[in-house]
Amino acid sequence: MTFRRAAGVLLHPTCLPGPFGIGDLGPAAHAYLEWLARAGASWWQVLPLNPPGLGASPYAALSTFAGNAALVSPELLRRDGLLDAADLAGAPTFSPFAVDFDRVVPFKEALLVRAFERFVASPPAAVAARFEAFCDANRAWLRDWALFAALKRAARGGPWWGWPEELALRRPAALAAWVSAHEQAVRLEEFRQFAFFSQWRELRERAGALGIRILGDLPIYVAGDSAEVWANRELFRLDGHGRPLAVAGVPPDYFSPTGQLWGNPLYDWGALEASGFGWWVERMRAVLNLVDAVRLDHFRGFAAFWEVPAGEATAVHGRWVPGPGRALFAALRGALGALPIVAEDLGVAGEDVAALRDGEGFPGMAVLQFAFDPSGRSEFLPYRQHRNQVVYTGTHDNNTTVGWFLGDASPEEKEFVRRYLGGEGREIHWEMIRLALGSVADLAVVPHQDIAGLGVDCRMNTPSTPDGNWRFRLTDWMLSDALADRLAGLVTVYGRGGSACR
Repeated sequence: MTFRRAAGVLLHPTCLPGPFGIGDLGPAAHAYLEWLARAGASWWQVLPLNPPGLGASPYAALSTFAGNAALVSPELLRRDGLLDAADLAGAPTFSPFAVDFDRVVPFKEALLVRAFERFVASPPAAVAARFEAFCDANRAWLRDWALFAALKRAARGGPWWGWPEELALRRPAALAAWVSAHEQAVRLEEFRQFAFFSQWRELRERAGALGIRILGDLPIYVAGDSAEVWANRELFRLDGHGRPLAVAGVPPDYFSPTGQLWGNPLYDWGALEASGFGWWVERMRAVLNLVDAVRLDHFRGFAAFWEVPAGEATAVHGRWVPGPGRALFAALRGALGALPIVAEDLGVAGEDVAALRDGEGFPGMAVLQFAFDPSGRSEFLPYRQHRNQVVYTGTHDNNTTVGWFLGDASPEEKEFVRRYLGGEGREIHWEMIRLALGSVADLAVVPHQDIAGLGVDCRMNTPSTPDGNWRFRLTDWMLSDALADRLAGLVTVYGRGGSACR
């Protein structure tokens, strides 16, 4: 896939404003699409939309197929007759600046329980028909997820390998008995998914009507404590109790001097290839049913992945192991056709990664915050970029541009930036946005924090730091007409008004 020359904005839906403590798929999301259209953006990039796990990270999701029910809009549930005004009037006061997951998630879950109870007692006819159709269409993954989620809730959030052995190991008689005794709990989880996917489909249709496409995100790995590992243990390298024999991560790089120890179980790529990569085909199919294109996170791991022995405290003592390479993408393309993939090729990358990326024709990424190391000429410098690429001022793992320039950048980097820009960096965020939009790269994506000129306290994630991430929220002034018009002006100047892929 190649992009027409266009601009996009990176913002996860949890960051949107609204009265319920977390951004959702309701009126504020629809209003954000209008703001993007006014700003001239043709793409909205989001992070994984799955139910987050440890640390509220969307990259440690409890499922790679299920949606994050915390994104369900209470206002749209009310519109559909599943909540009433009194249900929403009792909402507590939440911070407009940061998501307090410990308070928000239980509140949103309680609202969905209320909506489900109303649905069971007196289902609106149109909603009931759509619910049954949704369950039938998604049965391949939905039942496993609903059972996993209900069991996990009954275990007070405990990991699946700590459940009673007959349930952890999915013995059919034990599962059947548990479902028989807890059928409504399982149906509730199906209902949560129905609500998410219904609202997301409506939002995506509105995006399409406005000429905005959605760039999603698919992590290479899944969490060990996930429905997919629980239901497909044979596809992962686990011991007899379901614990990883080795785990995923990356060696030391510019994000962390000790590497990043993610802890995800590694795939048994031999078993996956023997099955025709069927599980991966369904995984890719599912994400492409939600978005128009997908950023494939840690693309490096498909060429070779960093294997860390289980029990290590850091990712330093790992080794490179060959990945599935082009065989996987051949299987995906054979089943799904053209693959609208952006390769996240940051970090430690070598000739094998470039060969895989270029052999498949996937655009890679360039990040301007990594471009100005004066010790060597970075491939991310604008004059070294190329068309089949996506350029960013920064990603969700970076500091904001203002935070980077004022804090992280070395004096030598700052001097290089000033010389390259021909100015003093007094409005560094707009200068870097201009640099990105002026790039030859077909797609330029800017985090919304950079458009608003926000500092380090508004960054989305700090890699290798488990707490305090994913909490940022927009406030109204960050969605002003003035900011939209300023971005739109630059989009026009640099010819980034296209909206479709070639």
